[in-house]
Amino acid sequence: MKTTDKPVVYGIEDILTSLCNSVTRVLNKATQSDIRYSGMVQRITRTCLKPDIGCFVLFDGGFSGLVIINFSAQAAMELYSKYMLHMGMAREDLAGSFTADEVGNVMGELMNQVLGDFTSKVHRELQTHITQSQPKMMALNKQVLLSVDANLDQPEARRVTFYTAANHLFYLEMAIDRTEFIQLYDFAPQEAPDPDALIAQAHAQGAAPRAEAAASASSDTDDLLKSLGM
Repeated sequence: MKTTDKPVVYGIEDILTSLCNSVTRVLNKATQSDIRYSGMVQRITRTCLKPDIGCFVLFDGGFSGLVIINFSAQAAMELYSKYMLHMGMAREDLAGSFTADEVGNVMGELMNQVLGDFTSKVHRELQTHITQSQPKMMALNKQVLLSVDANLDQPEARRVTFYTAANHLFYLEMAIDRTEFIQLYDFAPQEAPDPDALIAQAHAQGAAPRAEAAASASSDTDDLLKSLGM
C-alpha cells in the first residue's frame, strides 16, 4: 500500500456521526420504524442526565469519552412498545409507564446494542479498539448534572436531537477528548459481519458432520447385514 498524498482526517464530528448512525440503525431495526436525527449539532459545555429517562455510558481505549442519551417519556414508551410488539408481546401485557423496571431494562438493552454497534465500527473503520461500560437506564423527575471521571484532558461536548416516527424527541450528548485520526495509508475497512449469515454458516458446519455420521452408520449397518447373509 502506498502513502496517500492527502491523508484522510477523521475528527470528532465524524465520530459523532458514526455514533448517531449506530443509534438510528439499531433502533430502526429493533422497532421497525423510522428514527432520524437533526442535521445540526450543538456545541455544549457540559453533559447531564435530564428527565424523563436516560442513561450514560463510558468508553475507553483508543480514545475516551462519555455518552448520554436522554429520552422524553413519550419517546421512551414509543420505542419500548414498538420493540416489544415487534418481538411478539401482546399489547395488553406492555408496561403502562416509563418508570416501570421493564421499560428501563428494555431501553438499557437497546442502548447496549447501539454502543456495541458503534464500538464494532470503530474497530473496523478506525483500526483501534474501545471498551464500553454497561448502560443503566434511570427514570428522573429533575435534571441531574453528571460529572464522571472519564479520563478526559481536553473534552469536547456535542448534543444531537433525534426524532421518533411519531415525532417524539430524545437527545444524545457526547463528551470526548479532542482527537483526530489521520489515515497513513490506503486500506479497505472490514465489512460488518452479517449475523444471519454467521448463524446459517454455523448450522451448515454442524449439519455436515451429522450427515457424514449418518452415512457411516448406514454403511456399517449394510456391512453387518451382508455378513449375516441378509
